[in-house]
Amino acid sequence: MRPPANPICVALDAPDWDSNRAVASATAPSVGAFKVGLSAYVGSGSGPLEELAAERPVFLDLKLHDIPQQVAGAVAAVARLPVAYTTVHAAGGRDMLRAAADAAGPALELLGVTVLTSLDEPALKVLGLAGPIEQAVTRLAELALEAGCPGLVCSPLEIAGLRRRFGGRAAGGPLLVVPGIRPDGAPAGDQRRTLPPERALADGADLLVIGRPITGAADPGAAARALATAVGR
Repeated sequence: MRPPANPICVALDAPDWDSNRAVASATAPSVGAFKVGLSAYVGSGSGPLEELAAERPVFLDLKLHDIPQQVAGAVAAVARLPVAYTTVHAAGGRDMLRAAADAAGPALELLGVTVLTSLDEPALKVLGLAGPIEQAVTRLAELALEAGCPGLVCSPLEIAGLRRRFGGRAAGGPLLVVPGIRPDGAPAGDQRRTLPPERALADGADLLVIGRPITGAADPGAAARALATAVGR
């Protein structure tokens, strides 16, 4: 599956659907995809996905992480929804990732989440994970790709390294979906590893997941248009 021509994916993470619907309506002309996060999905269920999918591809970001049988069942259920992309944690291990990839089917793009953008190296040490972060991301990326995941989720700081290691899209490299996007001067919030959208695209990102710089703006539609202009879309 090719990523949208417009690389901006607006994150719809509010637990009430009216808020998400308003943002989706305001931003649809300026973005390439919609991301539905865990809060939105748990709060509103799968019903609104059809509405969104009529406008743009939908990325259902559940970050599944459980025993292989449970994750395979969940991915198979997602594959029956009007969803283009979904996520599993690469830290779930080889068997879980393979079970998920087998369950995804041809129409669902499975993305292996490497290291969350909210984590930094001190946080990794607390978790007992060997760093530095770039090495941890590469290990998890290799695991996900070998298990059959066609794409990865990484922070902007690892894009260039993953492209060097696995190649560009034209050479068969993975789809790179990148949260942690913050325009110059925007608050980082709980994100620890961020870059502006222009830099992330230059390094090789395919899809930029952008939440609060758009959804937290006084005018989400204007914020999305400004970002689209900044990345040449």
